[in-house]
Amino acid sequence: MTRNKTKIAGTGSYLPERVMTNDDWAKLVDTSDEWITTRTGIKERHFAAEGEATSDMVTEAAKRAIEDANIKRDDIDLIIVATVSPDTAYPSAGNWTQKKLGLGPIPSFDLGAACSGFLYGVIIADSLIRTGMAKNVLVAGAEIMSRVINWEDRATCVLFGDGAGAAVLNAANEDGQGILSTYWGADGNLGDLLIQPAGGSAIPASRESVEKKLHTVHMKGNEVFKNAVLRMQEAAIKAIELANLTSNDIDLYIPHQANIRIIEATIKRAGIPREKTLINIDKIANISAATIPIGLDQARKQGRLKKGDTLLMSSFGAGFTWGGIVVKM
Repeated sequence: MTRNKTKIAGTGSYLPERVMTNDDWAKLVDTSDEWITTRTGIKERHFAAEGEATSDMVTEAAKRAIEDANIKRDDIDLIIVATVSPDTAYPSAGNWTQKKLGLGPIPSFDLGAACSGFLYGVIIADSLIRTGMAKNVLVAGAEIMSRVINWEDRATCVLFGDGAGAAVLNAANEDGQGILSTYWGADGNLGDLLIQPAGGSAIPASRESVEKKLHTVHMKGNEVFKNAVLRMQEAAIKAIELANLTSNDIDLYIPHQANIRIIEATIKRAGIPREKTLINIDKIANISAATIPIGLDQARKQGRLKKGDTLLMSSFGAGFTWGGIVVKM
């Protein structure tokens, strides 16, 4: 028995009010607006307010996505939150979001695939909807990276921001609509290149781990860049091929917003024009699992993504993880 494809029924996003510019960073570390912009494409980023948790941001984005999908909160029967910066190790940010949305005893959990987390979540939701195990799945990507960066490391601190994006997925009821292809992968052999060393069972919290700032982002930039370009391109091209399409069929491409040079290298290799690519890294920076769902919501609200359009999304993140999805809106 064949089942309907999975569609994106609604989207929502949330960005904290506080904005930190490159000039603000230049007052704290040895950097400049020119240095950051030239190397990353980033001009500013949003940072969470004191006391604001990841699940608070997910909840706001989720409310907007549910309203956009024109369903009731109680219609949600599964919550997946992609994040590497949850409120607590346990319960999950998904559990806290469930509570804050006032939902009943439905499954809810976190997914840790870093920047590829949202696409991983969509792929899992797609499988469950196609098999009938779920009807309306809330998939969110959210991060408070400002609390896991080393504020003294100019090479990494300027790269990240905070925010949340969410989508409601359910079965498509129109021919041709829905997810056309998915592609994902990972390579744990390269995990040490981009890592938050402490905070888990390998290096539990201690005075020494805190003093050495092992609870913050550690990255070998050049190696990460090379692998990111390779895998972002691979994910985009493979997703297009699996959908039996060509790059000319893509109406909009939403890449993970990690670095403008990675994005430019990917669209050149994949044959996607820049004008068909959503680029908002200058305004939000790298929000890990949240960049793609935020971009997805912004594209729909701005009229850049309409019903009937063919959308491509691809990502690369710590792990290393990567993914690509093509969907007919």
